[in-house]
Amino acid sequence: MVDLSGKRALITGSTSGIGLGIARVLHAKGAHIILNGFGDEAEIVKIQKELNADYINTDLSSEQGVIDLIKQTGDVDILVNNAGIQHTSPIENFPSDKWNLIMNLMLSAPFFATKAALPSMKSKGWGRIINIASVHGLVASPFKSAYVSAKHGVIGLTKVTALENAEAGVTCNAICPGWVLTPLVQKQIDAIAEKEGISNDEARVILLSEKEPTLDFTTPEDIGEMVAFLCSDAARNITGSAYTMDGAWSAR
Repeated sequence: MVDLSGKRALITGSTSGIGLGIARVLHAKGAHIILNGFGDEAEIVKIQKELNADYINTDLSSEQGVIDLIKQTGDVDILVNNAGIQHTSPIENFPSDKWNLIMNLMLSAPFFATKAALPSMKSKGWGRIINIASVHGLVASPFKSAYVSAKHGVIGLTKVTALENAEAGVTCNAICPGWVLTPLVQKQIDAIAEKEGISNDEARVILLSEKEPTLDFTTPEDIGEMVAFLCSDAARNITGSAYTMDGAWSAR
């Protein structure tokens, strides 16, 4: 059993999807959770109560917003950089504002959060930084130039952070999921089923079969369990790694 009692965990983008799954698992392991993200106010209050968590939201697409988040959070033992968005378009038509937003939120924000959280972690001689990257940090898909670039960059940032803090008691690793069963992905499955006039199970296979050989989804809670492991004593010498949870997508 991983025991994270007494540890403070900040998970960006944790009011839904992958981030919320991570928050639930770390809460179950004893960590105090700081939620961050957008969503329905009543639903966020409900999640706060469920997890006995704090909630802090700032604009992570700006350096000052990230600095404010870490400052308001206070000492952070576990930092999970998870917040992200997607936009698809051919490169020649890719809007500059979308490129900048994706890079700011998914590459610059993890950098600024890491920069702000490191001094406290190093002073205590213990810290865990986990960057939620993607299989797209290792391989590419068409029409996702900004997302793929940001995720490749996050894996590079992970390695540098690990090297710079190798003797400080602070580890930094990345997790690279493939298809994750979130509410947004479920909507895609439902849309395929409706369009093709097929069952939900058949629609799942269609969605998965192009990329994921196991034909199975990773769940947000699966990723949370991996985060918890990387926070454990057993993982104290695991740093600078990028773990795939992609059903052999990247093994092709």
